[in-house]
Amino acid sequence: MAASRTLTTFRLPPLPTIREIIKLFRLQAVKQLSQNFLLDLKLTDKIVRKAGNLTNAYVYEVGPGPGGITRSILNASVAELLVVEKDSRFIPGLQMLSDAAPGKLRIVHGDVLTFKVERAFPESLKRQWEDDPPNVHIIGNLPFSVSTPLIIKWLENVSQKDGPFAYGRTQMTLTFQQEVAEVDVGVVHFTPLVRPAIQQPFELVEKVVQSAFHFRRKYCHRGLGMLFPEAQRLESTEKLLQGADVDPTLRPTQLSVSHFRSLCDVYRKMCDEDPHLFAYNFREECKRTKCKSQEPEDDRESSRL
Repeated sequence: MAASRTLTTFRLPPLPTIREIIKLFRLQAVKQLSQNFLLDLKLTDKIVRKAGNLTNAYVYEVGPGPGGITRSILNASVAELLVVEKDSRFIPGLQMLSDAAPGKLRIVHGDVLTFKVERAFPESLKRQWEDDPPNVHIIGNLPFSVSTPLIIKWLENVSQKDGPFAYGRTQMTLTFQQEVAEVDVGVVHFTPLVRPAIQQPFELVEKVVQSAFHFRRKYCHRGLGMLFPEAQRLESTEKLLQGADVDPTLRPTQLSVSHFRSLCDVYRKMCDEDPHLFAYNFREECKRTKCKSQEPEDDRESSRL
């Protein structure tokens, strides 16, 4: 398949509304999966416009559901739209869209967490990391249940320059939904940096950030202390915070990228000095000692529900 096509304006023919599709196929949002359907095409058009000019672009949509954003993407005159949907209930409605847009929409019934998108689009689309972003876009309406693991996976992909970022600095336009009576939608547009803000391995950065948010409503020294074995926790946490020049009474949400950069740099030096330190896992120690009082706040709250 050629990477470039003659620019054409494409519009979907008249189709049943998303509400009618939902009724036709008896679809219901699954609350346990934090699913919410976007029914207003004016809203989905607005979301897609946040991605920029998609004319002749190759788009990867994750979690299309009944196809609201899918319609808006197709109407943006893309070269090709690839959708990956895990829930088989949505496939017939998406197939209806595919039939209405011959050669434009490719449907994969699969899991976005395991799908190999780096093999999905033409090799000719690939760009050097330092170049402008490729004409490949990720667009998705992420339910809460999948947003965190998927974002972490993509961040790791960015660090390794693989997955969706094997094409270069692929841009992402993602919506995050809040479950309320009227669904609030936040739209975020991402473009990977040429150089990462924190010059440390992804695994180390992830560990420091996860530890900092271990007790998200308490002072940051509580969570960061989980980076160290109990016998040296107090001393090592103080060394980390002093070396990074971070106030121990800041909350995790008050820590800036600059704070995390300093914390990661100092923690890396401490790991270099103690080769066993990075392998330390607080949760594993907790399992052995059954230290329930040290569970993350969110875990303790969910266990009471």
